[in-house]
Amino acid sequence: MSYDICMKQMLTTKSLDAMPPATTKRYEVRDQKVNGLHVRVSTTGAKVFYTLVRPNGSRRRIKIGPYPVVSLADARRRAMEIARDVELGEFEKTPEVPEASADTLGEMIPKFIELHAKPNTKDWKRTESVLHKFDGLKDRPIDQIRRQDVSKVLDGIIANGTPTRANRALSAIKKLMNWCVMRGDIETSPVALLRPPTREVQRDRVLSDAEIRAIWQHSDAEDYPFGPFLKLLLISGQRRSEVAGMRWSELNLDEGIWELPANRVKNARLHIVPLPVQAVDILRGLHRFLDSDFVFTTTGRSAISGFGRLKERVDTALPEGTPDWRFHDFRRTASTGMAKLGVMPHVIDAVTNHKSGVVSGVGATYNRYTYFNEKREALAQWAAHIDEILRG
Repeated sequence: MSYDICMKQMLTTKSLDAMPPATTKRYEVRDQKVNGLHVRVSTTGAKVFYTLVRPNGSRRRIKIGPYPVVSLADARRRAMEIARDVELGEFEKTPEVPEASADTLGEMIPKFIELHAKPNTKDWKRTESVLHKFDGLKDRPIDQIRRQDVSKVLDGIIANGTPTRANRALSAIKKLMNWCVMRGDIETSPVALLRPPTREVQRDRVLSDAEIRAIWQHSDAEDYPFGPFLKLLLISGQRRSEVAGMRWSELNLDEGIWELPANRVKNARLHIVPLPVQAVDILRGLHRFLDSDFVFTTTGRSAISGFGRLKERVDTALPEGTPDWRFHDFRRTASTGMAKLGVMPHVIDAVTNHKSGVVSGVGATYNRYTYFNEKREALAQWAAHIDEILRG
């Protein structure tokens, strides 16, 4: 195991409390008062006392215990006791606490996100968020996590009334453990045999005309950036993350085109969205942050977030007793609405950027404007239908 740096200072309770978490690798600070005593600090901020001794000339590192469960005074006393046993030849009678041979879960998660999730998945932020469900195990070495430990976390998620999140949490921890197996950090995954704890039923929720009207009216009250964001989400039929992360550099408002690069879409394939007149008018009415490429932003430095709070605000505008909904239902509503208007299924798939199998091979890879005219007509019909709904 490698470490950032090894420092030496007179340890105090104040200095221990002030030690910051490690950045990428654990670091250690040696005590100037008791020879051999030192504290290791992990990336999670956990601090553990150890002492170094040399029985029979061989160097041994002995774990004393975590701070502040073990106080500085207790750690110094224990380190001196171990040193005395070594001098008297009684060291072998002293039980040695085995040192963790692997990174803790709290140290492994950021490595997994940086080295695997970010380069390979578009939705790595959600994976990172879901893995925080296992923060209760973050100080546990990765090779000491057991199947029942993960099951207890999943049971807690279900008990909180969010069973489908338990499925997402299991999926995320399985990916992390499989990655650790691939790297050789652990021999086998402790969660390989765990099945999703909750059976999921595919959602078929579609917004009613009355709900569309209520949400649109609430959008007017929301103002920028969330108000126009809601409207674009409903009109375009695109994914929430794609609309929220919209850039001005992706837009050609004169031609009514939104060009989504491959690194911003789920299937990693460039996607052209012909924007109907209603969408272009909304975008032309927005102000721009100086030197920012984000269309929907509150800081100019990043795209909008806080969708849970936005949903709570929208809920207040909907009639009491409205069935539960999600932002993804906007996308399903657009697809269903276009189907009712007579749009062919393969065109709807092209609009929503689903892999339908209708267009494949060279055509799917190189023809950036596959079904472009048909997509423009479909979205224009859907936007006109929304106008009719708003007129009642």
